[in-house]
Amino acid sequence: MKTDRWYILLAVMLAFLPVVVDMTILHIAVPSLTLALNASGNKVLWIIDIYPLVMAGLLVPMGTLSDRIGYRKMLLSGLTVFTLASVAAAFSPTAVTLIVARAALGIGSSMIMPCVLALIRQSFEDEGERATALGVWSVVGMAGAAVGPLAGGLLLEHFWWGSVFLVNVPVMMIAFPMVWRLVPATPGRSHERWDPRQALLLVVALILTVYGIKTTFKFGLELASLAPLALGLVLIAWFARLQMRSSSPMLDITLLRKPAISTGILMAFIASGALAGFELVLAQELQFVLNKTPLEAGIFMLPLVIAAAVGGPVGGKLTTWFGLRPVATLSMAVAAGSLAALSFADFKDVGPMVHILLSSLGFALGVGLLASSIAIMGSAPEEKAGAAGALESTGYELGGGLGVTIFGVLVNSIYRHSFTVPAGAPDTASNSIGEAMNAARDIGGGLGNEIVDAAKHAFAGAHGTVLMAVAIMIGLLSIAVFVALRGAPRSASH
Repeated sequence: MKTDRWYILLAVMLAFLPVVVDMTILHIAVPSLTLALNASGNKVLWIIDIYPLVMAGLLVPMGTLSDRIGYRKMLLSGLTVFTLASVAAAFSPTAVTLIVARAALGIGSSMIMPCVLALIRQSFEDEGERATALGVWSVVGMAGAAVGPLAGGLLLEHFWWGSVFLVNVPVMMIAFPMVWRLVPATPGRSHERWDPRQALLLVVALILTVYGIKTTFKFGLELASLAPLALGLVLIAWFARLQMRSSSPMLDITLLRKPAISTGILMAFIASGALAGFELVLAQELQFVLNKTPLEAGIFMLPLVIAAAVGGPVGGKLTTWFGLRPVATLSMAVAAGSLAALSFADFKDVGPMVHILLSSLGFALGVGLLASSIAIMGSAPEEKAGAAGALESTGYELGGGLGVTIFGVLVNSIYRHSFTVPAGAPDTASNSIGEAMNAARDIGGGLGNEIVDAAKHAFAGAHGTVLMAVAIMIGLLSIAVFVALRGAPRSASH
């Protein structure tokens, strides 16, 4: 194993890369697939966030299962599921089939992710080499998420929307034989307890809660929307109670009693949610409102995603120099200020200030994610580091999924109230800008142009209002972080 450890790292990084790229690559493709599949606003949100939601619900149980059956077997199974789901997603004929394929991608990624870190820890016995390997893992994770929008733009410049999924296949076809050949088949710990019912309970609870949030914003406080929301929250509470009472819980929720850990998870949740939600809304405005091509939109977003990728590594140094509390507080405050300023920005007439604000937002959120990790791992007892890591990963993925949901439903809700339906236009045009563009394309002529103009005006106003609302929320979070981290460690090493 020692001789091949760097080749093992290469193999698991190839397996890991498509998983993180898939978290952001689809944001650029939303306008294209909306028109191609005639997808409603709600279906578009499900296409985006079913992936991180399923992954968030399954990360912990799949990690426990990989301990039981062995990391090589689980990783190969995950690569197979992810590859087949990528092909199914690329050739999905309808929005519903794409949602199902994206859910399958979430299952595959939840099988891959826990094995990557476990195999790095298992393969590198020297602490210095292990730190280097973990640094490579961190850079690949940040860079993969950062390059997603640009890669999506490049693909859509020359191919159809399904290419953003099909690009996973050649990478996986290289990764699979490398994992098969290089990763040793170590036996699992068959005595480890694994309860699939708890895993299913968590996933169902999350999906019902998100469905309830979306339908409440669309239809108001009606039984059809409140019932799934209430049931989802009850199931989440039931899951939490099961974890609290279990002698060997799947998710160690008792760690949340420490203020630094609960604050760190809240930061991870909000920072990842703000980044994912803002990327999605910005991609739609750039293409639907400003008529940019996918490639132009991807290039426009580069300052945001590159700064976010840089923010993580730099955040570690800043925390070492200045301490966790000021860095965590300031990162959230800068993110809030950047969003507030961007809510007034005119993306039609872009000057250097817009690019500076995008960079400062991305950098602040990247630093905030790193600071949240330090707060969590630095405050967790050594014997519970694995459980703390599972909570942290769940916070990231759940934040990304719900961030897309919250940004999306807020924008669509404000859009509906701001949209002035032209005479003769179908009512569906007021549901979302994607549905308005579909209606305008089908109708054409003068009425089609009127629908497009009304949709662009309504969406631009909704975008600004949502950014300001989220800026206020993150600003309040920065105050809460300052208060909660009074006794937090100055820094922590991973």
